[in-house]
This record gives sequence, C-alpha cells and structure tokens, in this order.
Amino acid sequence: MAHPSQLGFQDAASPVMEELLHFHDHALMVVILISILVFYIMAAMVTTKLTNKYILDSQEIEIIWTVLPALILILIALPSLRILYLIDEIDNPHLTIKALGHQWYWSYEYTDYENLGFDAYMVPTQDLIPGQFRLLETDHRVVIPVESPIRVLVSAEDVLHSWAVPALGVKMDAVPGRLNQTAFLTSRTGVFFGQCSEICGANHSFMPISLESVPLEHFENWCYLLLQDASLES
Repeated sequence: MAHPSQLGFQDAASPVMEELLHFHDHALMVVILISILVFYIMAAMVTTKLTNKYILDSQEIEIIWTVLPALILILIALPSLRILYLIDEIDNPHLTIKALGHQWYWSYEYTDYENLGFDAYMVPTQDLIPGQFRLLETDHRVVIPVESPIRVLVSAEDVLHSWAVPALGVKMDAVPGRLNQTAFLTSRTGVFFGQCSEICGANHSFMPISLESVPLEHFENWCYLLLQDASLES
C-alpha cells in the first residue's frame, strides 16, 4: 500500500499493474530524453555566437524534426494500445463478484454462490485495533483466491461511484442503471486497499475498499463459514 512521502506507484500485485508500471517507466524515459535534448538546444542557442546557415534553411533538418517526433509517438502508442487491450481482456473468469456502490458504502455479492453477499462499511477511527489503517479498513473484506481470474461487475444504486484498487491496476466507474465489468488476477497473497475514486457526496472519503487475496483452500473455508452463518440467520 501507499506510504507517506511516496513518489511512485504502489508495488504491483497483478500482471496488468506490472505492465502499467513498465509502460510508465518507458514513457518517463522518453520524456526525460526529450527534455534533455530540448534544454541542450536552448542552452546552445543562448550561449553560442556562431550560426550555421545550413540549419537556418535546410530541407533535411525539417524532415528529421518532422519524422522523429512521429517515430517517438509510435514508440509510445504501440505499448499503450497493447496494455489497453490487456485491461479489457476477460477470459474465462473463475469467480464473479458484483460490487454495488451506495452513499457511502459498498455491497458485494458473489454471484457464483447462493446467498453469499455482504455490505462493507468503513471501520470508525475509534474502533480500529493496532495494525489497522485509518480510512481504509472495512468491517468486511472482499476475499478472493490468489492467482485466479476474477471478474467484477460494478454498478451504483444512487450516484456515480468508482471502484478502484491501485495495487491491482483496477478502476471502474459505478454508474446507476448501468453494469460495467472489469477483471484482474492477483499474483500474490495479501491485503490490498482502495477507495471510491469518483466524488459522490459528503462522505466520499469514507467508503474504502478492502480486498484480501488468500490461497484457494482458505477461500473455500471462508465461503463455507459465510454460507453457514447466512443459513443460520435465515
């Protein structure tokens, strides 16, 4: 998760986020090289008293500074398009979760199971126990199996929300009356936090997302216990 004075992204916990980090570094290197070249040209023009007449009027140099930026844009666009298609790829998910945004909490439904769902509210500051994070912990975590493709159906009941978990490279708008979908795969176990990323009212800052990736056998035990509790309540 993020930490104070952090400048970069969070550590990647999914293959898509790893690709996004690589693309960010790639694009940043291109920007740095262009900035160095432009700064050098500006400094040379200001400091030197010599003038090259072939630079003042040259067909060749005009071709170079037209073609070179086009090649640089292609160098950036091709990896970007590849990642966009990877983000939209949803192939044979092992589990489907429906996330419904409310003012101001999330409700989740595991659509592959019957009567497996819950509401997730932020844990108030006064109820936190040592080791928990303020404004990020929820009373119920979304538990998923590690290294399994997960599909998330995202919608909202009242106003616009956005379901986002930065470590997984996931961000999907929750629109009332519309069902959006996204997918991810966690490459390691752990707890990953996110927040609503669309301003949705007075308590927009207080509807976090807490997602826990566990081994498959632990996930099955969790599902069994939750279904058992639901049957006892009914």
